[in-house]
Amino acid sequence: MDVFSFFSSPIGLGHVTRDIAIVNNFENISTNFVTGSGAAKILKKLNYNVQDAYNPPSFIIENGSLKNPAKWLWNYYQYYRDCKNISDKILHKDKSNLVISDEDFASLIMAQKMKIPTVLVTDILETHFTKGIGSFIEKKMNKSMQDIIKKCDMVIIPEIGNDQDNIKRVGPIVRETNNTRDELRKKFSFEKKTIIISVGGTDAGLFLIEKAIKDISKINQDIDVVLVSGPAISKKFDNVKNLGFVDNLHELIFAADLLISLAGKSTIDEANAYGTPAIFIPIKGHFEQEDNAKEEGFEFEDINRLEELILEKIEAKRNQVNTNGAKVAAEIIQKLMD
Repeated sequence: MDVFSFFSSPIGLGHVTRDIAIVNNFENISTNFVTGSGAAKILKKLNYNVQDAYNPPSFIIENGSLKNPAKWLWNYYQYYRDCKNISDKILHKDKSNLVISDEDFASLIMAQKMKIPTVLVTDILETHFTKGIGSFIEKKMNKSMQDIIKKCDMVIIPEIGNDQDNIKRVGPIVRETNNTRDELRKKFSFEKKTIIISVGGTDAGLFLIEKAIKDISKINQDIDVVLVSGPAISKKFDNVKNLGFVDNLHELIFAADLLISLAGKSTIDEANAYGTPAIFIPIKGHFEQEDNAKEEGFEFEDINRLEELILEKIEAKRNQVNTNGAKVAAEIIQKLMD
């Protein structure tokens, strides 16, 4: 049996959720995950083989804006160096046939040095966090990223588009459920109009939780609010059902009438796949989230008209988008080893 090592970035939960979707489509393959933080907790809850080895840096968020991006980038560089040492030790021990990385570039460098075939799963091909003097460091890191990408046997991008060179665009990669929406609503006891507030695996979305709960309280409708605060937020909130940290957010999204979330790629893809109306508010200054939100018609300033958007979106029609990105990605990866 082939053994694959899957290094999944622990910065947020979106990486590992799409990685789970891919692995669920493998046949006769043993997968060893390497990640950290909330991502490792999800994998452990679902009984995957996982090493909780990475400790990523946190974003500094004030009033919804990313602060000191140059400092975060420097902390990320230190983290990246640590990950190279960690992945080197793991790869020498595990004897993998293939290394798959979801935006963990450290493991790709070490695998490529060891002549192990590599696959990258990513929705970004370069970063734009910093301006001024910090951008010099970022440009060097982007050049290094491009060199790693070129050396990969395959690069899988979860969006629709044309393939080029070693890049395969497979469409959105989302987790599947075996239940109907009615079955899930019954399972979760969703009897009224239900709004899910979800902010991922860090504490960066606290500003959105507070604003959303405040604005929903002003609406004169019988609405249930379900909060998925994740593993990093312990603050208590009134008049909401706080589920904390879950491993089945995709099912909750499917069952809900409206999703309010940060603008992570995987959460957006899951909302679109299940046809759930959604509001996506990006962290201001986080280029990736701002780009994702823009594609869905949102921007950070929309937080100031959240009440209006909630009233509009909670009555919107559902528009489910079918995708087989996870299955296509799994087939591409397996064919590399045939």
